[in-house]
Amino acid sequence: MSKVCEITGKRFLVGNNVSHSKRRTKRRFNPNLFYKRFYLPEEDRWVKLRISAAGLKMVNKLGVHAALKNAQEKGFLKTKI
Repeated sequence: MSKVCEITGKRFLVGNNVSHSKRRTKRRFNPNLFYKRFYLPEEDRWVKLRISAAGLKMVNKLGVHAALKNAQEKGFLKTKI
């Protein structure tokens, strides 16, 4: 499974490892993702999402249903709500 937040659409960034001799090699900066279950009282069911810490803050601020609807409009959410 890809490392993408289903609420915010955050994905990895590419940067450099810089050694003491200033030699640069490519590396990836992964987002802070984890699995979290949310209860949807409108549909009386649980939803399991792969979400970032910023996405969790958005869910706490907007609510689960509004955050899922917003993510679906932007095309970040793969499953139907």
